[in-house]
Amino acid sequence: MLSVVGPILLLFIACFGFVLAFGPPYLPTLTKQMKIALELADLHPGQTLLELGCGDGKVLVAAAQRGVYAVGFELNPLLVMFCKIRCWRYRTLVSVHLANFWTRPWPTADVIFIFGLPRIMNRLDTKIVQYARKPVKLVSFAFAVPSKKPVCTKGGVFMYEYGRVNKT
Repeated sequence: MLSVVGPILLLFIACFGFVLAFGPPYLPTLTKQMKIALELADLHPGQTLLELGCGDGKVLVAAAQRGVYAVGFELNPLLVMFCKIRCWRYRTLVSVHLANFWTRPWPTADVIFIFGLPRIMNRLDTKIVQYARKPVKLVSFAFAVPSKKPVCTKGGVFMYEYGRVNKT
């Protein structure tokens, strides 16, 4: 029994420990905050959500249920597998990638969602400014971008706009 548990435990620790070098540990987005985030994002069917650190895929599924295309990047291979299984039903709308979002090219998105740590938020702001080929919203759970004023804040969720975002 121990001969099986040891390698599995080591794999688990390696997968979750590796991620800590690049960002926050896995913490699932709370349902209440996820609903607030999607409300602030104001996504419509056919639009695209990019989630940086998609964890268990909860936000991707919620977006797909609204007819929104959802792309998720995640560093943890175990969470990527879980996320792909969870999102299977919505596979025409959702794609999940085992990737570091700092080094991977981003698809064009209408909204970017992140549950990041304070130490990455200014760097993320700079990356979005460089990335934005069209207006885009950033919805951040729990942590603000120190160098930018949010357009809206609700229930610990911050929403920012980059470029000109048309209100419909």
